[in-house]
Amino acid sequence: MLAPMIPLRTIWKRRELLWNLAARELKQRYRGSALGFLWTVLTPLFMAVIYLFFLRLLAGRGVPMEEIIIGVFAWQFTVQCTQAGTTCVLGSANLVKKVAFPLEILPLSQVLANTLSHLLSLLVQFPLLAFLLWRADSHFAASWPLFFFWVLWQTLFNLGLTSFVGALNVFFRDTQHLVGLVLSAWFFLSPVMYNMDFARNLAAQWPRAADLLYANPLTVILNGYRAALLPEAHTGFPPAAWIGFLLVPVMLILGVAVYRRLQKNFADML
Repeated sequence: MLAPMIPLRTIWKRRELLWNLAARELKQRYRGSALGFLWTVLTPLFMAVIYLFFLRLLAGRGVPMEEIIIGVFAWQFTVQCTQAGTTCVLGSANLVKKVAFPLEILPLSQVLANTLSHLLSLLVQFPLLAFLLWRADSHFAASWPLFFFWVLWQTLFNLGLTSFVGALNVFFRDTQHLVGLVLSAWFFLSPVMYNMDFARNLAAQWPRAADLLYANPLTVILNGYRAALLPEAHTGFPPAAWIGFLLVPVMLILGVAVYRRLQKNFADML
C-alpha cells in the first residue's frame, strides 16, 4: 500500500540529490557556530540535567539519569524533524518551482539530515550511558537489533510528521506556531523526563491513567529504546501499547498521502 505512495524508484534515481540536500542542511545548521555539531549533544544534555534536578526537587523521588538521557536524545530527534518539516517546502521555493524537481525529496532530506545527526549523537550518548551504569554498579548490555529497530520505527514516524506539517504549512502558515504548542504539550505527555514507574506512582489513585500514555507512539518508542539499552529497565508492553505502536505506520501513511495530495499546488502558493 505504501509503495505507490512513496515513489521509491524516483527516490533511488535521485539518491545523490537527496544526499546532497541532507548534507547542505547539516552544513547550514552549524555554519558560523563555534561549537558546531556539539550543540546536537549539549542541548539534550542540558535539558536532562535541568529536568532531573526539578523532578527530584518537586517529586521527591528520582528517575534514573540514564533513562532521562535516552528519553531526551530520542525526543530531540522527533522535535528536530518536526520543526524542520514546517519549512521544508517554504524554505525551498526555488526548488519547488522547478518543473522537473521531485518534491518528495524535500521532507526526506530533512529526515535524513536529522537521522544522521541523531546517529552521530550516539557517539556521546553511549559512552555516557556506560559511565552512568558503571557508577550504578550495572552494565551496558544493549540489544543492537532491537535498538536499531526502534531507530527505524522512529524515523518512519518522523517522516510522516515531517511530510504532514510541511504540506500543511504551505497552505496554513500558522501551522508552524501550532506545532510549537503541540510539541510543548506532547513533551509532558511523553515519558521523556520520567519513566512509566514514575507515571504510575504519580497516578496511584488512577492506575489506568498511566496506561493511557501507551497510546502515545513516543511512549512506545522511548520505552523500546530503554528496553534495548538498559538491562534493568521495566518498560512493559500492555495492550494499549499496540495503539501507540500501530499509530506509527498510520502517521507515515497519512503524512505521505497528504503531502502527495497537496504537492501539485505548492508552486502556486509560494
